[in-house]
Amino acid sequence: MQDIKTVTGDLSARDFRIAIVAARFNESVVDNLIRGAVDTLCRHGVNEKDILLVRVPGAFELPHMVRKLTQSKRHDAILALAAVIRGGTPHFEYVAGSCANGLANIASASDVPIAFGVLTCDSAEQAIDRAGGKVGNKGADAARAAIEMVNVARALGNS
Repeated sequence: MQDIKTVTGDLSARDFRIAIVAARFNESVVDNLIRGAVDTLCRHGVNEKDILLVRVPGAFELPHMVRKLTQSKRHDAILALAAVIRGGTPHFEYVAGSCANGLANIASASDVPIAFGVLTCDSAEQAIDRAGGKVGNKGADAARAAIEMVNVARALGNS
């Protein structure tokens, strides 16, 4: 394995322009994801003025706005943040599945890295745990993934 050329991205994000698309539904949880993402981006070199926050009604609407932002070519990466919490109906599966599939399709068709920070939880407690609680902050995780993906693309000459 010592002869294999390996490309990895670092976590330096100086001069990055980042968009965050965040759902308003389950706002208290999503706001914690946003705080975690923004804090992480800034700690790794992104200037707060280079972060655009776009709020949409819910997780189902994320793919539409993410697609619009990828087409603008104004951002180095886009973070999609939401919290879908299971209820007593099949609505959870439709929203979570449509959101994930939509974002995956956009990500595979775009040169702009899309970070998936959408919680799909069985309970509000699980969501809180993943938005800055016992399990960390998935918004911060998405921010780190976005930074790394931008740097990998740049290392490959695809910025």
